[in-house]
Amino acid sequence: MDDDYLSVTKNVQTHSNAIKPAHWLANLTLNFSEKNGRSYLAKKQHSGPLVIQKTLYPEGESICHGIIIHPPGGVAGGDELILNVSMQSNASALLTTPGAGKWYKANGAPASQHLQFDLTDQSSLEWLPQENILFDGSIVNFSADIQLGIDAKYAGWEILCFGRQAKGETWQTGKLKQKLVIKRADKTIWQESAHLQANERFFHSKIGLSSNVVSASFVIAAGAVPAELFAQCQQFEIDNASDSKAKFGVSALPEVFSARYIGMSAQSARHYFEGLWQLLRPWYASRSAARPRIWNT
Repeated sequence: MDDDYLSVTKNVQTHSNAIKPAHWLANLTLNFSEKNGRSYLAKKQHSGPLVIQKTLYPEGESICHGIIIHPPGGVAGGDELILNVSMQSNASALLTTPGAGKWYKANGAPASQHLQFDLTDQSSLEWLPQENILFDGSIVNFSADIQLGIDAKYAGWEILCFGRQAKGETWQTGKLKQKLVIKRADKTIWQESAHLQANERFFHSKIGLSSNVVSASFVIAAGAVPAELFAQCQQFEIDNASDSKAKFGVSALPEVFSARYIGMSAQSARHYFEGLWQLLRPWYASRSAARPRIWNT
């Protein structure tokens, strides 16, 4: 692990033995560049407990892998996480997280995560984090602003779990706001938003979550999906024996591919998205899918 991670972890431990701050404001800025076919982290800057672990090259030097770490392990009411990523021309990166994000009971104060990704022409970024778990009583704001240059390519997913299923906890109280905006050359090509409150009719309605506790989406902005490849995605299914209520499907616009999943298992949702990723990555990234090793731990 790099010095930044150890430093932040030490600071978090020090605070745990002293007076804890009212809330954490964590900001991480990353800038990826490319030179002679090698993508690399050219600049990083952080304040608060949000860092990137040492960059890795499991697929060769053309794409840089990074693990985004939030050392406290959970996000409390009032905490704010901001991740800014800039991709320079021809640079490629894949970013993920080491484990599930945990969003604690808010005690009246909302917690937030904002993603700001700026991709210059002919760059690519994959944002493939592990799931976010919303504890009962959490108030959470998620927003993402993706700016794409001409021929830039973006792939990102989000998996939400309402309540801690391992503890038998349901999401009885709380609020969630979500907003995703993707622009290419300053023109909006994808926008979606949601304002949800725990136990409202949407969670039980057949046109909503139908009493499921996992909601997930996978979006790829890389131009029109070839018809034959899209047909393969439509036909792709997973073994949902452990999640018999799961419903999933894909859709495509001229600029954006989208996959949706609702069910009872975050692991099942990720298996579905990984399967689609294996089908689609050779098309949009010109390379086969290679699972980050951190997903196996």
